[in-house]
Amino acid sequence: MTSRAMPRQAEGEDAVAAPTTIFVCISCRRSDDSEIFPRPGATLARLTTQAADGTGIVVKRVRCLANCERGLSACVRRHDAWSYVFGGLDAIVDGAALVEGARLLARSSDGLMPWRGRPAALKRGLIARVPPLDFPEDIE
Repeated sequence: MTSRAMPRQAEGEDAVAAPTTIFVCISCRRSDDSEIFPRPGATLARLTTQAADGTGIVVKRVRCLANCERGLSACVRRHDAWSYVFGGLDAIVDGAALVEGARLLARSSDGLMPWRGRPAALKRGLIARVPPLDFPEDIE
């Protein structure tokens, strides 16, 4: 399921400058979680979708982000910008943090999610930052 929260695009500070997507792993669980369903990752996806309603941020559910040791996991991506993978997320409270991070990335002029203003869960939970496909830099 996907949430395309476009019908009531926000204006002003809440507006999304560039299309941005949050991918949430719905199969995520912590190693000490039981096998019960729904998995905590599915709960995170549902609550992230609710938090994104009306923002222009798209939330997509994915089966695995291969970050099982540091789940719950999600990725924030914008075309022509860096993508960010986060782990150690809380199913109940971090959906709003993911949406705020996506808003920061969407409004970024340099394609980077700024550290300043980033929710704490996205500071401590950063797993990887992945360059865009057409990344021009080649450092020797």
